[in-house]
Amino acid sequence: MALGRLFHYAVDAVLVSTVLAGVRRSSGFTPQTTGISDPTARSVVEKYLGIGESIFDMIQGTAVNSQYFRRS
Repeated sequence: MALGRLFHYAVDAVLVSTVLAGVRRSSGFTPQTTGISDPTARSVVEKYLGIGESIFDMIQGTAVNSQYFRRS
C-alpha cells in the first residue's frame, strides 16, 4: 500500500514538472531557481525541472511523428 502511494506521488510530481516545462515552452515563464540559497536544494530543483523537460520533449516528439496530430 505504501509503495503504491509513493509511486502515485512520484508520477504526480513528474506530471507537475512536465506542465511547468510546457508553460516554459509556450510562454517563456520559468520558475526562478536563483532564489534558492542552498546549492544542493537548487541542484535538486533544477534536476526535477529537467525531468519535466525530458518528458515534454518525448511527448512532443511522439505528437510530431503521429498521424493523430496535425499543426494548426
